[in-house]
Amino acid sequence: MLIKSGDVILFQGDSITDCGRNRENPNDLGKGYSLIVASLLMHHLRDYNLTFLNRGIGGNRVCDLEQRWEEDCINLKPTVISILIGINEVWRRYGSNDPTDANTFETGYRNILSQVKTELGARIVLLEPFLNPYPDDRRLWREDLEQKLDVVRRLASEFNAVLVPLDKVFVDAYKVKPGAYYANDGIHPSCAGHGMIAEEWLRAVGYK
Repeated sequence: MLIKSGDVILFQGDSITDCGRNRENPNDLGKGYSLIVASLLMHHLRDYNLTFLNRGIGGNRVCDLEQRWEEDCINLKPTVISILIGINEVWRRYGSNDPTDANTFETGYRNILSQVKTELGARIVLLEPFLNPYPDDRRLWREDLEQKLDVVRRLASEFNAVLVPLDKVFVDAYKVKPGAYYANDGIHPSCAGHGMIAEEWLRAVGYK
């Protein structure tokens, strides 16, 4: 199992990780998958003395993580860093004509991962960005998302990171329960969606 006794586990990313956390409380984990993962591990691994932190910020892209990486990652000295990022790069291409090409995305992502390895030596968990075809216009976004997914998968291999394959999980779940059941707008998880992310995270790190 990836998780070791005494670990400091940091969740990073955009609004899916942020999920309404109280920014004034540095220990607040929000109301999403980060809280679910922490709750289960703290219960079942009660002797591990684990610490959980959430520094996800809604609307963030990789370029935003780069700007705040020292303060919101390196200085916190996590031993495990979990990152879910990439969907805002896709969204802004179609929503506000502000695209991020795959090379720029990869360069920025590699930069923050290199810092994790060289300055912290932390174990890394990379979660795939995901997209459900709801509403229908989200189907047009798939082309851009696939480029970001390729990058995340390559970087997971390059940095010996645990990969959480969320995109296929959400696509398969949509086939069983279509509409907004797992993702309210194709992007932001519902309660069921956050539960599914937490389950896949725990499975990927070897807990379940």
